[in-house]
Amino acid sequence: MLIACLAMTFTSCALIKPAEAPRETFDLSAPLNFSQVRGRSQAQILVKTPTALKYIDSDRLILKPSPTIVNYLAGAQWADTVPQMVQARLVETFENTGATKATAKPGDGLVIDFQLVSDIRKFEIFDDTATIEISIKLLTDRSGLVRQTRIFEASTIASGSTPADYVDAFNESFERVARDIVRWVIRQT
Repeated sequence: MLIACLAMTFTSCALIKPAEAPRETFDLSAPLNFSQVRGRSQAQILVKTPTALKYIDSDRLILKPSPTIVNYLAGAQWADTVPQMVQARLVETFENTGATKATAKPGDGLVIDFQLVSDIRKFEIFDDTATIEISIKLLTDRSGLVRQTRIFEASTIASGSTPADYVDAFNESFERVARDIVRWVIRQT
C-alpha cells in the first residue's frame, strides 16, 4: 500500500509542469518620416486584419533554423499577435503620412472607399535576417472587385543575436514594407 501511494505521488509530481519564465515583450513601430511619400488620396481606406498560417498568427518571435523548421525565440514575445500588430501599425503608418482622407480598422464606422486585404507570408528570422513578406489586395469597397495585387517583402540582417537585435531588424524590415505599401496605395487610389 505504501509503495502504491508513493508511486502515485511521484507520478502526479511528474505531471506538474514548472512555470515558464516570463518573456520580454516587444512591439513593432510604425514609420514616422515620410519625405519620400508623394501625392495625396481622398480615399478612405480600411485595413482588415491580415490572415496568416497558424505558426505566424501568434505572439511569438519566429526563429527558423532551416526553411522547413519553425522554432520560437525563447524568452521573447510580441505585444500582440503578429496579424493584430501588423494591422495596427499599418493603420498608424497611413495616419502618420496624412496622405489619405482617413484610414481605419473594421468597426471604426467609416464609409470606406477601398479595403486592404492582406496575408502575412513571412515574419521570421532565418540566418540572422528578419524577413517580412506580405501579400496585399486592394479592393474597391462598393463592388468588391480587386483593383490591384502586390507582394511586399523586406529583409534586414540583425546586428546581433539577442531578442532586441532581432526586433530592431524586424522594425527596419517593417518600415520598408509599410512605406512601400503606403506609396503603392496612394498611387492606386
